[in-house]
Amino acid sequence: MNAKQLFNKTMPFCMAKLVLGAIHVGICLVLFAILMGIGWLFEGFGLVVCFLIWLAATKGVNLVVMRYGGYMVKAGHIAVIAESMKTGQIPENQVEYGKNLVKERFATSNIYFAVDELVNGAIKEIQRGIEKVGNFLDFIPGMEALEGLAKFFVQLSLGYVDECCIGWTFYNKDQNEFKSAADGVVIYAQNWKSVLKTAAKTMLKVVVGMIVLVLVIFAVIGIIFKIFHWNAFIAFCIACLLAWLVKFAFVDSFMMCQSMGNYMAVAPTTVITFDLYGKLCGMSKKFKELFNKAKEEVGQAVNEAPAAEAAAAQPMSQQVVQPQQTVQPQLAVQPVQQVAEPQRAAQPQEAKPIFCGQCGTKNDAGAAFCGNCGAKLVK
Repeated sequence: MNAKQLFNKTMPFCMAKLVLGAIHVGICLVLFAILMGIGWLFEGFGLVVCFLIWLAATKGVNLVVMRYGGYMVKAGHIAVIAESMKTGQIPENQVEYGKNLVKERFATSNIYFAVDELVNGAIKEIQRGIEKVGNFLDFIPGMEALEGLAKFFVQLSLGYVDECCIGWTFYNKDQNEFKSAADGVVIYAQNWKSVLKTAAKTMLKVVVGMIVLVLVIFAVIGIIFKIFHWNAFIAFCIACLLAWLVKFAFVDSFMMCQSMGNYMAVAPTTVITFDLYGKLCGMSKKFKELFNKAKEEVGQAVNEAPAAEAAAAQPMSQQVVQPQQTVQPQLAVQPVQQVAEPQRAAQPQEAKPIFCGQCGTKNDAGAAFCGNCGAKLVK
């Protein structure tokens, strides 16, 4: 399923974003009218002050509306895209299905926000480290300007890479969400050239398209404002808000489908190099925090695992006890204990599996290194 198909088939999420964005733009326009009206009373300096207040207010509106509404819609969209990439089908009632996946995976929005923030910070820090490695070409005349332009498009493209890593947590649902997110970042680090190459090309088209979109909207609104002799600067601000609405609802959604399609094409077949975890921890404090959080979460599961393994080690005993207890509870317990005791004495040296202290993976008793993350096992 290519990006265009994903975009078309997940259009309900685009429409949900359009409604949410329209609410955001509506609030901003009302605040703009009120503050510009107040500024007009004080003329020149008052207009400047009220405009700065409006910019701060729009940032606050964006934080409230987009963080607690837009993030959850985006997370549901990511979950459905990841599921469709895995199964090849779009689930019915996809908005409700995506919402349930987000609740199941992250339990609360705070966990999603924490994972998203850590992944986003880690991606940017790792990219800065990669850029430093490429600075040896600075001696070439004109390379600094080209490098600056390339970095501009890369930085814009990085806004969609963190969504790919979040998507990996839905694609690989068997792992803890922090562990899957850390793995997702490592997968990006191993495939960053191919992932960013396509994303940067698409982003170039998006930037050009957005410039054209703003100009077209500004031309239409500008004509209306000119007929009524209204301020052209106000027309430009309104044009920017409407262009942002189109970008948020449709352009960002298409870019996310494009980026996740490229990422998921290489992620499932990528063999994670375990030594990258240590290297990335040295490059990024955010990734180190994410990795340590993953170890803490997995460590709790490891502590509970031996008890679960011990309970599962005697399935036949449990199967014998349960039916007999319903008929002859007092007689059933003693024979089972008599049979079970010799079995324990006959196999006192039964090899026990070793659980990795870093990722929690169950390994064979004789293993020296973890088969999943490569860490040295402590026996």
